[in-house]
Amino acid sequence: MTSSDSAEKKTGKPLHCLVTGATGYIGGRLVPELLEAGHRVRCMVRSPHKLRDYPWAQDVEIVRGDVTDADSVASAMADIDVAYYLVHALTTGADFEETDRRSATVFAESAVSRGVGRIVYLGGLTPPGVPEGELSPHLRSRAEVGRILLDSGVPTTALRAAVIIGSGSASFEMLRYLTERLPVMVTPSWVSTRIQPIAVRDVLRYLVGSARMPRDVNRAFDIGGPDVITYRDMMQRYAEIAALPHRLILPVPMLTPRLSSHWIGLVTPVPRSIARPLAESLRYEVVCQEHDIVRYVPDGPGQPFTFERALRLALQRVREAKVTTRWSSASVPGVPSDPLPTDPDWAGGSLYTDVRELDVEASPQALWKVVEGIGGDHGWYSFPLAWAVRGWLDRLVGGVGLRRGRRDTDRLRVGDSLDFWRVEEIEPGHLLRLRAEMRLPGLAWLEMYAEQDDRGRAHYRQRALFHPRGLLGHAYWWSVSPFHAVVFGGMARNIARAATGQASAAPAEERGALSR
Repeated sequence: MTSSDSAEKKTGKPLHCLVTGATGYIGGRLVPELLEAGHRVRCMVRSPHKLRDYPWAQDVEIVRGDVTDADSVASAMADIDVAYYLVHALTTGADFEETDRRSATVFAESAVSRGVGRIVYLGGLTPPGVPEGELSPHLRSRAEVGRILLDSGVPTTALRAAVIIGSGSASFEMLRYLTERLPVMVTPSWVSTRIQPIAVRDVLRYLVGSARMPRDVNRAFDIGGPDVITYRDMMQRYAEIAALPHRLILPVPMLTPRLSSHWIGLVTPVPRSIARPLAESLRYEVVCQEHDIVRYVPDGPGQPFTFERALRLALQRVREAKVTTRWSSASVPGVPSDPLPTDPDWAGGSLYTDVRELDVEASPQALWKVVEGIGGDHGWYSFPLAWAVRGWLDRLVGGVGLRRGRRDTDRLRVGDSLDFWRVEEIEPGHLLRLRAEMRLPGLAWLEMYAEQDDRGRAHYRQRALFHPRGLLGHAYWWSVSPFHAVVFGGMARNIARAATGQASAAPAEERGALSR
């Protein structure tokens, strides 16, 4: 350790940290932890507006950039001490390994040119003794990214984790829904594979602590909790903690990762595009071979968390609706993000709309409460079977389906996933604009407005928009338009009815406050 390293460790001088993937599950949680530790934070994201409603957004610098674009990465790394690499191209298509390789190379080269002091990377734990060529594409790519960063010449900490347990993580959601929905399970053989899960809180602690590693440390670290268990045990322990009856689990060897990803996709909110790499990774025994991280980031009392404690905390967060980020926080790769057709920079072309308007016997505030609470457990206020069928069809063609739900039962922010929509814009008390992320031959939006008429009553306006892509897009619109009166018309009427009902049920003093 150099004298400058010792001085820095002693004084605890704040570091300037760059976080990529800040709209993702880990990145969105890491930023406030870095701020809490006293560091300055710059977030590089492709769509800065998606961070607008995060509670810490005003405390960080937000820059636009893409890890595949060398110029934007180099610009984002100006005056940076520690650069966190928390992105991957997992579901961008068959060439995701090449995308990951190119992105890591750009990141490494930019860090060298800008004189960054350290790179911190979170990758996957790989099984010992298995040649890299025999690993699943997902694990192979994560290992290659780690190697590129470690060979960059910039001191690098590459943390390698297996299953991350925390409210909203893809692994937790998969475990939760499989266990809760299936008292009897015919499962793949990988349920008997040993795994070393880790609590998300420990992952974040190691990520933050890695920022201050000595300059001569350039290596990978295995990180995991104290428990080494099988996936079958994980499901049974979840059932215990959630007070569910004992689950009957029947492993079936012929269920390949590809087939089991379909099974996971049907039962859980995790789409097949994410379920498959998760299932492929679970084929291997992933157990830590060392715990050297403790030399640089000491474990305190009760750390790392046991699997049971991590589960209890995750369940508590879910039940209290305090899930800060979810696996679906990041945009679904491949989903168009073109501007709304009414934007000034819209390129033009055909545009179909369905507009519904209703006066509502309630205050605008009562109406807005219903609008902002839409989706998830509250449903879509319209012909549930039609929405369910549309969700199932989307799942069958590899889409996200209707079961992603909501991050929070009552409040939304820009960038939140909402079943098979994503919040594109929200003006509290007035406008909610959703962009479709289901598989469609075109681009689709749904807008809901809570307005006020001359008498102070609420006026509800709803607009569905569809920009078709080719002949198939036009055919799609005309094939579903006969059902719009039932689906969209019913939605408008039921939202208005729900707002009226809430206003009527409110105490007299609350109704008076709402009407002011």
